[in-house]
Parts: sequence; structure tokens; C-alpha cells
Amino acid sequence: MNKIVMAFAGLLLGAGSACAADGGARELFRRIDTNGDRKLAFSEIQAARAQMFDRIDANRNGQLDAGEVRAAVERVKSKRDFQATQLAGLQTQADRMDRNGDGRISRDEFAAFIPDRLLRADTNGDGALSISELRALRRQ
Repeated sequence: MNKIVMAFAGLLLGAGSACAADGGARELFRRIDTNGDRKLAFSEIQAARAQMFDRIDANRNGQLDAGEVRAAVERVKSKRDFQATQLAGLQTQADRMDRNGDGRISRDEFAAFIPDRLLRADTNGDGALSISELRALRRQ
């Protein structure tokens, strides 16, 4: 897997906690919580990831290429202060996103991926993250 894709995958996985730390967390929550039930269902998270993919896939070919990834990484880095430790484990995460093993991440693969950190945060196993579960995740 391309190292740039791995870096981008790590930034996206870290972006959730970075967003939760800034003032935009409530607005982000409201945008993702499309049914207004004050929980983020994994299906809502997947829909938000699909929209994110569409913004990144500049050539609209349904695959993330190195140039698109590089541009997205630079945009994210310019908005947030990411630490090198946030990029640890990228190969594993990128490989898990690339479910068909073709070395690229498609829109469907990208959208379907729910990071382990979010899966573990769903302590009651209902397939959604409540506000209290998100607060606990933020404290980790």
C-alpha cells in the first residue's frame, strides 16, 4: 500500500479525536447525526465517510490516488496539529480498509470502514455512539 495512502488513512482515523477536541465537535456531531436521535449510528458515520471520500476523490474515479491523498493530507495538516504518534499503525489500518487487497482504497471500502477505536467506544453494543460514549472516547 502506498505510504501516502497509509498516512492519509491515519490522519482520517485521528481526525475524529482532533475534531472532538476543538469547538467544531458539536457542529460535526449535528451534521453526522442525520436522524437527530443524539447518537451517531455507524451507518451515519459511514455516510459521512462516503461524503468525505467524494470531496477527496478529485478526479471522480472512485479510487484514491497518491496526488489526491497528498492534497488531502496537506489540507488536514494545515488545519490541525497532528503528532507523529497519531500516525502509528497506519499499515494495518490501510490494509484493513483495502478489503479486496488491490492496493487502493475505493469509495465503498473507505466508507464501510469503522475504526477499531470507534467500535470499542460502543460499550453497549447498539451500533451507535451516544454522547456519553463519545465523551468517554474523548477522554482516552
